[in-house]
Amino acid sequence: MLVGISCASVNKSGLFPEDELFVTRKFVGNFVECKITPPAYFGNPHVLSITTTLDTLYGKISVYSKKCDFLPGDRLYVRRVYQTTGVFGSWIYQIENENPVKVKYQISELQSGKKVLAQNWF
Repeated sequence: MLVGISCASVNKSGLFPEDELFVTRKFVGNFVECKITPPAYFGNPHVLSITTTLDTLYGKISVYSKKCDFLPGDRLYVRRVYQTTGVFGSWIYQIENENPVKVKYQISELQSGKKVLAQNWF
C-alpha cells in the first residue's frame, strides 16, 4: 500500500478568512443595578450605567436610554450587529436580555467604567 501526503501553503485573499469564527454575542453577567445620568449639554442623550455580576471584567456598561427595563438577575448579553447604510457599514453594539420579552439598548462607543471601546470586548 502506498500513501502520499502533500502540503502546500495557499494565499487566500478577501475580507474575511473562511475558517475564522466570528463571535456576535457575548455574556456580560447578570443585571444588578443601573444609574441614569442626565445629559451634560442640551441635545445630548441620557446615559444609563449598567452594573452586572461581571463588572470587575467589563466595568459599568454605558448605554443610551432614559429608563431601564432590565430586572435584577436578568442574563445580559452584548451583541455585535453589522449595520449598513447604503454602500458602507459599521458595527454597532447592543446589550440585551434573554427573556421572552427582549429589551435592547444601544451601547455607547466609549465605556466610561473601564475607559475602553466597546469593540475591544470582541
